[in-house]
Amino acid sequence: MAPATALDVSHDEALRLRQSGDIQPFEKILAVAMERHPGASLLEAELERDDGALIYELEVLTEDGVVRELEIDARTGRVLEDEVDD
Repeated sequence: MAPATALDVSHDEALRLRQSGDIQPFEKILAVAMERHPGASLLEAELERDDGALIYELEVLTEDGVVRELEIDARTGRVLEDEVDD
């Protein structure tokens, strides 16, 4: 059995989800990541659908030069994963 893969959400769908209140604004999600890693820089952000859940995947570069990948629930803003990116 192949592992499940996440599918990127299109810009149009992301806008619709945001306008309908189904997901948190990106600014709130980014604030969650920056609270965990003060002074970090955002490298990349994607909104994905993974097993029916909407997940923001963010890559940040911390002040000490470590790239971290965070997965944050797009509906609740809860951090699901926070790990060093390989």
